[in-house]
Amino acid sequence: MNRLKGGEMRRKGEGERGKGRNPVPVSCGFAAPPCGKAMPFRVRSSNTLARLRLATRGIASRSSAIGRKAIGFPQWKAAKPLFLSFALFLSCSDQTFAQQIGEPTRQHGVGFPRGIYAIRNAHIVTVSGPDIDNGTIVIRDGKIEAVGAGVSVPSGAQTIDARGLWVYPGMIDAATSMGLVEVGQGASGTVDTAEVGDLNPNAKAIIAINPHSAHIAVTRVDGVTSAVSIPVGGLISGQAAIVNLVGTSPLEMAVVPHAALVINYPRPGGGGGGGFFVPEQPPNLTEVLAQANRQLEQIRKMLRDAEAYGRAQEAYAKDKTLPRADQNVLLEPLVPYVRGERPVIFRADRETDIRGAIKFAEELKLKPIILGGDDAGKIATFLKEKNVPVILTGVLDLPSREDDFYDVLYENAAKLQQAGVRFCISSGDSGANVRNLPFYAGMAAAFGLPKAEALKAITLYPAQIMNVADRLGTIEAGKMANIVVTDGDLLETRTHVRHLFIDGRQIPLNSRHTDLNDAFKNRR
Repeated sequence: MNRLKGGEMRRKGEGERGKGRNPVPVSCGFAAPPCGKAMPFRVRSSNTLARLRLATRGIASRSSAIGRKAIGFPQWKAAKPLFLSFALFLSCSDQTFAQQIGEPTRQHGVGFPRGIYAIRNAHIVTVSGPDIDNGTIVIRDGKIEAVGAGVSVPSGAQTIDARGLWVYPGMIDAATSMGLVEVGQGASGTVDTAEVGDLNPNAKAIIAINPHSAHIAVTRVDGVTSAVSIPVGGLISGQAAIVNLVGTSPLEMAVVPHAALVINYPRPGGGGGGGFFVPEQPPNLTEVLAQANRQLEQIRKMLRDAEAYGRAQEAYAKDKTLPRADQNVLLEPLVPYVRGERPVIFRADRETDIRGAIKFAEELKLKPIILGGDDAGKIATFLKEKNVPVILTGVLDLPSREDDFYDVLYENAAKLQQAGVRFCISSGDSGANVRNLPFYAGMAAAFGLPKAEALKAITLYPAQIMNVADRLGTIEAGKMANIVVTDGDLLETRTHVRHLFIDGRQIPLNSRHTDLNDAFKNRR
């Protein structure tokens, strides 16, 4: 009775709005106000309990604040200054948190508009022809409109005085997992490089690319403007995509969304002779060879089925009286590849695997590209004869065999160039170290590859191998305006990028690295 009477007296203090409402009896539980002791719910009206819940969350309205006295907060007057201070702290904290590094609402590379730009008085390295001193490049609608020494600046153009600076085409890394991996170890939710199972031709890298990956901005501010993002795992990993390193969505980034099919050529034994500090395990040769042959037969069967599927679909398109083949999501993506319309990338490093991959491609009439190619220099004549390009990824690696010379991979590119083999240089990295691509080319140049060829190996040659040389790889009128302005030689470690254009958009030189530097450079 005393509790009920106390409840009635307190309800009278709630004002006219509380009259005539049925109370909500609650027999247990406590309300925790922002300050003071916990209080029993007792018997409250529904209006009172609603205001109490809002007050405990710190979002009560003015009427709720007035009602606190009626609800029974004897500590409110004493706690009011503390409460206001706490609210002020939260307000300041929100502003501070909004300015922190990595804030998701401030993504680097979002919404950069195209415009009309003129880069004047620059030393232009066109790659496709001779260098131009004191040259001018005009950019309009995402493309290079004009380039040369006597080019006039159009009215309304934003002008960049590049006196003393060098202009290069944006670099292209032809073998990465850019946008598919954020934190490779310890955060599996940020890794989307592979699908379950061995045969996944329907897996498309372009669908999984994260356009807001921190690796994208970190990479492009060092001059890498485009990348081939490839899936990994299984026997048929999926389809690679060529992307520009700017955009708000994967399709906005895409240059060629379905650029190549990726196949991991079955490797008997799985080892290359032990290597440094790795003890060689004696394999059961009969078993590993049989397993490799079984895996190769799986790939062959699927490609043959895709060829038959394509013929059946084509026949039905010409003659509707024929039975129509059921749609197959695994075979349908393979049709352009088995017809030779698009290239197939084979991962292969050892000599026997490279030869086997090329023989397999000839059997099925595929357009092969060798990815890895550690032993490619040993069979350069064979590669030249077959006209098969190679994407080198091991330029900075140690030898795979302990009896190889230390520089066998450093000079791999030079051997291919001397033999006339089509090749390009790639970091082969998932994302974090793609920014080091110019140093891969620089190392190859230090071990026999002519400097001009080293530059082409990360600009023009990957564009040619991936069939986008009509859009990327050089500074020519009509091509996509992927341009890097530096204060020195692009392959030198001391060179800095001063201006960056991707798809005709001027990109600010901000990244996760610059954010961290700005946040902690004045730390004492």
